[in-house]
Amino acid sequence: MGDDVRLRGVVELAQGMAAARTPRESWRAAAEGACRALAGDFAALSVWERELGLLRVLVNAGERVAGEEEFPEREVYPVHEFPEITEFLHERWVGGGEPDAWVETAEGPAGGTPGYCHQRVAALRRRGRGCCVVAPIVLHGRAWGELYVARAAGARVFGQVDADFATVLASVVAAGLAQTERLEEARRLAFTDSLTGLANRRAVDANLDDAVDRHRSEGVVVSLVVCDLNGLKRVNDTQGHAVGDQLLERFGSVLSLCGAMLPGTLAARLGGDEFCLLAVGPPADEVVRVAEELCRRAAALGLGDGVACGVASTGDPIGAVRSARRLFRLADAAQYRAKAARSPLPVVAGRSGPDDPVVRLADATAPPAGEPAPPVGERRRFRRWRDRQG
Repeated sequence: MGDDVRLRGVVELAQGMAAARTPRESWRAAAEGACRALAGDFAALSVWERELGLLRVLVNAGERVAGEEEFPEREVYPVHEFPEITEFLHERWVGGGEPDAWVETAEGPAGGTPGYCHQRVAALRRRGRGCCVVAPIVLHGRAWGELYVARAAGARVFGQVDADFATVLASVVAAGLAQTERLEEARRLAFTDSLTGLANRRAVDANLDDAVDRHRSEGVVVSLVVCDLNGLKRVNDTQGHAVGDQLLERFGSVLSLCGAMLPGTLAARLGGDEFCLLAVGPPADEVVRVAEELCRRAAALGLGDGVACGVASTGDPIGAVRSARRLFRLADAAQYRAKAARSPLPVVAGRSGPDDPVVRLADATAPPAGEPAPPVGERRRFRRWRDRQG
């Protein structure tokens, strides 16, 4: 394999990881890129989970055999079965050596005391592969995991030059993984409320738009629970903002716990004393039951005065929901009625008959057709309107 070919392989691997939008895409790009660069038939990327003593396979690429999944959920190997994970990636490295790649072949020793050679060789034979090259991945100065590339039985066996090249590829993969981590952290900060650790308004807007699109195309039930935390201003004024923040954090924990009762539900703080749950899939009745539990738990917090809670679901008779804005208006109108009535339980849009007052209130605040206002803009408009109504 010429230098130009190897250079092209490095560039393609780096470009593939740079274009990845999610960790899974990054892992796949790393494995596929290394497989092509080394002219392999199969590649895997694995992470060393120190706290569990396990080597966990993140992705399998190339020609997989029976039992090998692209993104396996439970493919793990105890590190004690692969001593080189600690020997090459820790002891030798700390002792002044380098985390270089090495080659194993199906012709190697597979008997005697089980050790890393025994395990690697046995796996090659079991899966019909003739050889593999294993390259340690070092990230942030620590052993992170390994890059594994194999060739089928009968193919040319990897040599030392291939191992040296695999070491270079592992460094490129490490740089790509570091970039992925930075992007994920940036996304996390962009879509997370710093005080409570819940999702923020931006995350709700993005997820609700997607959810309503799924509702329109697939008929999926989308439900929104909007809550105002009662008594926050009183707590801030009488006990200080530190106690007010404690109330927000404690309610955030309650909201997260209740949201977990509905698989896939997003728990979020919209800002100030406003929170919400976005559920996609569960029936409306299940969402209402969780909202009731949320109200009971909020009332038992000891700080504040419980919550005013409104629910709007496409599973209830609320009319056509063609935009996220309308669902937000309905949930906010329901929350407003709950607050005005000091209701200890949620008010649910659409459940008071054909002339439901929540639906009327929400639709009375609808913006002019075609006006591109985001959901939170709708909430501000709705509140200005309702305040004018007295």
